This record gives sequence, structure tokens and C-alpha cells, in this order.
Amino acid sequence: MIQVCSQCGTRWNVRDRRRVWCPRCRGTLLAPSEPAPGAEWSARPTAPALGPGAGRTPPLPAGYRWIAVRPGAAPPPHRRKRPLGPTPRYAVIPRWGLVDYFETPELQTAALRSGPSAAAVRATLIATMAVLGVAALVHVVRYALLIVNRSVLLNKVVAFSATWLGVLVSVIALFMIVASAVVLTNWLIARRAAAFAYHRRDDPRPVWALRAGCLVPLVNLAWAPVYVLELAGVEERLRWLRKPIVVWWLVWVFSTAVSVFSIATSFTQDPQGIADNTVTTIVAYLLALAALLLVMKVFLGFERQPVERPAKRWVIVRDDQIAEAPPTDKRTDPEPEPAAAVESEGQNPAA
Repeated sequence: MIQVCSQCGTRWNVRDRRRVWCPRCRGTLLAPSEPAPGAEWSARPTAPALGPGAGRTPPLPAGYRWIAVRPGAAPPPHRRKRPLGPTPRYAVIPRWGLVDYFETPELQTAALRSGPSAAAVRATLIATMAVLGVAALVHVVRYALLIVNRSVLLNKVVAFSATWLGVLVSVIALFMIVASAVVLTNWLIARRAAAFAYHRRDDPRPVWALRAGCLVPLVNLAWAPVYVLELAGVEERLRWLRKPIVVWWLVWVFSTAVSVFSIATSFTQDPQGIADNTVTTIVAYLLALAALLLVMKVFLGFERQPVERPAKRWVIVRDDQIAEAPPTDKRTDPEPEPAAAVESEGQNPAA
């Protein structure tokens, strides 16, 4: 008795015992059938039969079917997947795994900002303004003592203290002004580098030119404000910072002129000349204090908004919402009509 595997097509002689599974591929065995007696000894035709049914495949006996089997050995038995087990649970959020790191333009710009911090610049300016205020106060006291000395002879200790205390405060004020100039120059160089890097450009001014234009006396009066105006133009804040920068520039020029005149007249020996020079020195210190206050205002105007957050904002507006409003006369129409809303009702804002 022969049984044929339905999967691999192997014919198995099962004799008188019917089987269900193929010993080779574990496929299902078809129904058993016995070979016709003497079929293996029958003569086979040597030529194809001619007739209407020539060329057709002879029909298969009942229980048989054609199966496409690849040549060679039978495929390996299919392996069952191991059970995955229970779903893992964690008491806390796992910290393992890969971390994606993207270097954003903000981080790149922050890395370029290698100059002094805003707190350091602010502290230096405040300390310099305090020293200038003390210097002006000391010279006011000195002028009062000069007036008293016209009729009363001063004590040697008081006269010595008034003279050399003014000199000491003047030297300290000079050093603080130089320190403020250096700190502000370093801040300006770093700020310009960050601003140009944010716009993917290089600073057209070399570092040595920036330092020379900000630290060389009398030369800085012409170039330092120009560098600050260029920085405001790059950051698109020239509209708001032009007036504070120009006012600071004018006060600074006037303060420098008064300071130079005070130094030039400080070598006089007559009492009236000394008194006049003391008044000039007081005015010079007050003007220098005003110039520092104005430069502090300009500095805060830049630091109020970082380089990574420009002042210009772009908002998406549909073409049908852009309508040119007719010119209105303020005398006849004091209250302008409200413009069309940027976002439609029932939608989220665009920005």
C-alpha cells in the first residue's frame, strides 16, 4: 500500500499500516492506494498517441494532486520561537540607551561667546561709576576747603589729606576707567563674533582693529561708536538703539574734551587757577559719570535680548488677508480702524 506525501511528494510504501505524517518532512500523507497488479511490467508507449487528446497530462488518480517541490533535500523543519516571557517592568524610567545629540545654532553661538559675562561687565561699570562719584565728591570738598582757606589758615593734616586724597582718588578713577574700557572692548568683540556667526558670516573687522579703535585714546572717539552701530545693524536693532548710541557718543566726546582741558590746566600755581581747575575737574568727573551711565544703557539694550533671539518676528499671513488700507487723515479720523486678524477664528495662532 502506497501513500504519497502532500508536501514533498515522496511515495512511501506503508505496507498494510496506514500512516498520517511523512517521516521525511512531517507533511500530511494522502489516502493510501494499491498499485495495479502488473503495472510495473506493462509496456510503455514509445511515441505519443495521436488524437484529439494528444499532449494533455493524464488525469491523476483520486486522492492525488500536483505539488511544486524544489530540488534537493527537504527543507529543515520549522523551529518554533521561544516564548518571550512576561513584559519587563521598571520601577523608574530607564536611563540606558542611545542619546541623540544635535548641535543647534544656539549652542554653536553660545560656544563662540568667549568674552566677559554680562554680570562682570555690569559690575565693572557700577564700580567705575561709584569711584567717579567719590572722586567728584572729594573735589567738591577740596573746593570748599579752598574757599575756607581764603580767610582761615587750614590745619596741615587737613590740607595734606585734601590734596593727596584727591590725587589718590583720581588715580583709582583712571585705573577703573581703563578697566571698564578693556572689559567693554572684550564684550564688544565677543558680541560681534556671535552676531556675525549667527548670520553665518565672518566679522569684517579684525580683532586688532577693534582693540585699537576702542582702546587708543582720541581714536576711540571716532571708531568705537561706529563698531557699536555696526553691531546694532547686524542684530537688526539699529532702529531702537541709534538714539542711545548717538547721545552716548556726544556726551563722551564732550566729557573727553573737558577732561583734556582739566589736565592741561592742572599745572597752575596761583590760588584762583587752582580753584578753577578744581571746578573743571568736578565737571569732568560728572560728565564721565554721565557717559558711563549712557554706555550702561546701550549695553543693557543689547543684553536685554540675546543674539539667538532676533528682534524681527515672521508671521504667516494668507494672501487674502493682506489688504492695503487707504491713507487716513489724523485730523478727521483720530481712531484708526483695526487691521484684519492674522489668524482665522477657530484656528491656532501661527506664531
